[in-house]
Amino acid sequence: MGSSKEIVTNMFASGGITVNGNNPWDLQVRNPKLYDRVLAGGSLGFGEAYMEGWWDCEALDEFFFRVQYHRVDKMIPRDLNTLKYFLKAKFSNQQTKSKAKEVAHKHYDIGNDLFELMLDKRMIYSCAYWETAQTLDEAQEAKLDLICRKLKLEPGMSLLDIGCGWGGLLQYAAERYGVKGIGVTLSEEQAIIAKGINKDLPVEIRVQDYRDVHEKFDRIVSVGMLEHVGYRNYRIFMERVNENLADDGICLLHTIGGNYSTKVTDPWIAKYIFPNGMLPSAAQLSTAWQGLFILEDWHNFGVYYDRTCMEWRKKFEQSWPQLNVKYGDTFYRMWRYYLSASAASFRSRKNHLWHIVLTKPKHLGLYKSIR
Repeated sequence: MGSSKEIVTNMFASGGITVNGNNPWDLQVRNPKLYDRVLAGGSLGFGEAYMEGWWDCEALDEFFFRVQYHRVDKMIPRDLNTLKYFLKAKFSNQQTKSKAKEVAHKHYDIGNDLFELMLDKRMIYSCAYWETAQTLDEAQEAKLDLICRKLKLEPGMSLLDIGCGWGGLLQYAAERYGVKGIGVTLSEEQAIIAKGINKDLPVEIRVQDYRDVHEKFDRIVSVGMLEHVGYRNYRIFMERVNENLADDGICLLHTIGGNYSTKVTDPWIAKYIFPNGMLPSAAQLSTAWQGLFILEDWHNFGVYYDRTCMEWRKKFEQSWPQLNVKYGDTFYRMWRYYLSASAASFRSRKNHLWHIVLTKPKHLGLYKSIR
């Protein structure tokens, strides 16, 4: 069987990673107890060990790319500690109305100062569109315009933004395309900024669950929200969109997606970053809208999320002197771990970013795809 050190060393070697090697993506062990902790605690223990300084890596994103591309993470054992996250996700609905607020409080309500310094000027916390853009600000504005063009927005239309974040998309759509909008979020902190930037526009921001919206809209958009809906609620989400969308309306879903249908997420991500979240698969989503919508367009530009995450990480690291006193070193390591692993998940094509355009069967016009 070998010692824990031999097992862990061989596991990472299968992904081209040398423990205490000379490459920037090699794992540097600072505490020899790490090997036992990986075998005992799986991915949760491994992530917590990084937060506590038990190991380091110069090029953390490249380390995670090799881990994910070669599926080294699948070799990390599950133990009773990680098993509880699996069982909890599988046998209970972690995205009920009350539980849905957990991610708002734990992640999005951390502090607007963090996101103001890390994100672009519009505070768009989702994949940017780098087709021709050179800067993060340009790429996020290009993404917003791409969404508006795909939605075929026209002056006077009503737009519902499910999971509106800090309100940047609604502001852009109202100013550039002349629409009136309603945005719903569960984050009190996001709502403060969203209301502020839209105060002189025909935009209403609500702290409200998407399941409590019962109105008709010409267009519906949801950006980075489906990742928090949960597999038990995909059909409910689609039914709510169907109820609120006009018969001749268009819906655009902007979501991260995975290659495999799953009912769980990584235990470390679930505990420290996105409680109760999970990534949908193509099969899960298409099943959820079956009989409700016509699929008009499915656009994958997930490779752009790699660059987006790395831009966020760069801005976060540059801004750390301003954030350090409030957040502390453990948070710094946690956040760097999260952004690096996220970038690598798209670089390795483990995860994707989808733009899905849906219409109702009563929508009889020709939809022309836009890139």
